[in-house]
Amino acid sequence: MAELKIISMDEVQSKEVNWLWYPYIPYGKITIIQGDPGEGKTTLALRLAALLSKGEALPYDDTEREPVKIIYQTAEDGLEDTIKPRLEAAEADCTQIKVIDESEAALSMLDERIEKAIIEVGARVVILDPIQAYVGANINMNNANEVRNVMAQLGRIAEKYDCAILLVGHMNKGSGNKSSYRGLGSIDFQASA
Repeated sequence: MAELKIISMDEVQSKEVNWLWYPYIPYGKITIIQGDPGEGKTTLALRLAALLSKGEALPYDDTEREPVKIIYQTAEDGLEDTIKPRLEAAEADCTQIKVIDESEAALSMLDERIEKAIIEVGARVVILDPIQAYVGANINMNNANEVRNVMAQLGRIAEKYDCAILLVGHMNKGSGNKSSYRGLGSIDFQASA
């Protein structure tokens, strides 16, 4: 059992959020890009990767930036026939965009290879597309406690390396509800991001 530790708020140092893309995507945190199939979630993620790979301005943000290294994981689209052509069409600097090889073992959010790749590559952005493919085979996506644990561990990695982690998520088939309630799996995906 963990030892009790009390933190007094007068000892906590306030700090400003470091933004990758203000006010949408912060460094050191998890952000979810969520929508219905065919609405362009992957296209948006790839376009962001392309702009960031070259250090170019993002929409509605004229912040000057250096090119950043990106880890882009996809479980839905082929690298050769879909992802690379889309990156090329967006004029990405593909030397800045890396993929963790999953040919021997599927990747999950709890996989230590994510942290190792962030260190080895020097990645400032990690994109997992879609969330559902990277939760892990032993995690029940509808169980709030299991989802919160996975998201908390991924969030600690984002914070530790000041890395923006983007999760691309699908919506469920329900209609009429707020979009935050329509993500597949537990609401804790959205609550944790």
